[in-house]
Amino acid sequence: MIEEQLGRCVASWYKGASGVTGAARLSGGASQETWTFDIIHAGGVTGAILRRAPPGYGASPGRACGLDAEAVLMQLAHDAGLPSPRVLHVLQPEDGLGAGFIMQRIEGETIARKILRDEQFAKARPMLARQLGQVAAGIHSLPALRLPKLREMNSTKEIADLEREYHGFGRPRPVFELALRWLRAHDPGPSRELTLVHGDFRHGNLVIGPDGVRAVLDWELAHFGDPMEDLGWLCVNSWRFGEIDKPVGGFGSREELFAGYEQAGRKVDPDRVKFWEVMGTLRWGVMCCGMMQRFRQGPDHSLERAMIGRRSSETEIDLLRLLAPREK
Repeated sequence: MIEEQLGRCVASWYKGASGVTGAARLSGGASQETWTFDIIHAGGVTGAILRRAPPGYGASPGRACGLDAEAVLMQLAHDAGLPSPRVLHVLQPEDGLGAGFIMQRIEGETIARKILRDEQFAKARPMLARQLGQVAAGIHSLPALRLPKLREMNSTKEIADLEREYHGFGRPRPVFELALRWLRAHDPGPSRELTLVHGDFRHGNLVIGPDGVRAVLDWELAHFGDPMEDLGWLCVNSWRFGEIDKPVGGFGSREELFAGYEQAGRKVDPDRVKFWEVMGTLRWGVMCCGMMQRFRQGPDHSLERAMIGRRSSETEIDLLRLLAPREK
């Protein structure tokens, strides 16, 4: 069914397209559907990805920027020379596929454990932290006047939102209380520079090849805010997948990340990065609690939610390590 719909859609804007083949839904994505398929044309095939809201899906969640904004951001990043897929088509009502867009498929790996362990990525791993620093700097340098309308966040509002969400579960956690107290005491306030922030810059949203970073995906949490937020989120221990001594994604050091960022012409504030790493760790812990809450209350009793929910205890350990006096 979806191949027929995609075939009709593609024929309306892709010159010489005769149909599509190999449509398959990819796993992952809590709020959006992702499909891979090939566009058939006289020159051969072109790999493509459909990203759309599920049928019957309403407005975007409160923190999400919306699929139309995502498409604009990804194309702006691509045009600026950043590793981002080219947007081929933004869905229209007459396409019959709902809300979303079709983009170029970038070959590579997104599964963290393969990136961190497989031999084919051995040469790439030592380069990734510096490369991602450069990519983050490019994202934060995209001109504000060309960006779509996005929500604006700052550290003080983020603390308040996180505290409200956590207390809404009605299940006190002393380590979370400690982290909230630390965040309030170390709140750096609004950043002097307001930039585009990707919002979910980490494993799973990065396509990696043997040559390094090939694409940044999933811009749905993009917003205006403190650029150090992206660097702190990338350093959260949950994204190291066991390689805890390599703070940047399990493959590099903060120094390498910062060097890449500054090599691209931007300045790092290590204290703000540390603040956002603590914030990100607590945020992921609260998100895990939310997954467990939804598992308990239903209607979604999926095993995946329960497995993610139990990881809140891991974030408590991470927070204690971050907040211990010996940690810098």
